[in-house]
Amino acid sequence: MIIVGKVIVAEPILERKFACQLDSCKGACCVQGDSGAPLLEEELEIIRDELPKIKPFMSKEGIELLEEKGFYETDSEGDLGTVCRPSGECVFVNMENGIAICAIEKAYYAKETWFKKPISCHLYPIRARQYGDYIALNYHHWDICSAACKAGEEMKVPVYTFLHDALVRKFGPSWYRELVEVAQAWEKR
Repeated sequence: MIIVGKVIVAEPILERKFACQLDSCKGACCVQGDSGAPLLEEELEIIRDELPKIKPFMSKEGIELLEEKGFYETDSEGDLGTVCRPSGECVFVNMENGIAICAIEKAYYAKETWFKKPISCHLYPIRARQYGDYIALNYHHWDICSAACKAGEEMKVPVYTFLHDALVRKFGPSWYRELVEVAQAWEKR
């Protein structure tokens, strides 16, 4: 583990390579798993406020589920996450040409909302968890991302580099610069 400020960074985030390949995985991370996308408490109000701008980008099934159950729930461990359809898709998923696309992100790129997507989605394959004053960042290895791992190896793109924008969004540019310095020193060891 590496500590950068109040963030504990798992070594695979520095060592592993990753470059998302949506054409290969078809957005499986938005469809498969034990529960929906993890949400922060502060994201609930943001999404609730932005729903009128996001709803036009949602599927009919997503809107029906939203009206029936809302957009979030608490899982068995007490963590917040998006509601999922019985088939596994997040409430915000649209299927386009066989690829899971996020309605929140579509609204963002259409300039209808300022909110890009939940930070847990933006950071993936990194998972963040609060432990007291520290946040632990761990690399989540999942077979559905094998094409992303292969592409990352071929392009020599470390996880932390691929996730530059998400990490800056979460921790700020000065923290990210410090992470890069630590990663470069780590590579030379």
